[in-house]
Amino acid sequence: MPFAIYTKDRPGAQAVRAEHRAAHYQYLQAHCAQLIASGGLQDEAGEVMIGGLIIIDLDTRAEVDRFVAGDPFTQAGLFEQLDVVPWKMAFFNGVRVAS
Repeated sequence: MPFAIYTKDRPGAQAVRAEHRAAHYQYLQAHCAQLIASGGLQDEAGEVMIGGLIIIDLDTRAEVDRFVAGDPFTQAGLFEQLDVVPWKMAFFNGVRVAS
């Protein structure tokens, strides 16, 4: 079941993000078979990363919680907010997918 993981960084945590970015990317690469999409969220000017969005296909919420707990960004205390919700794909690459 796909889940969306939305994160918002703590204010002033750009150094934490920069310090742990490579480890975060390695962690995502290790789980790439389950990733549908992943990317950073930027401020309105497109200059500062302020959070992220990961869409991942795992069987249970417990698996998602373990995935989140293992993320180097989570372990470094980067996030002020972290929300997980089930996600249902409606369009992919500009094409309506069967529901």
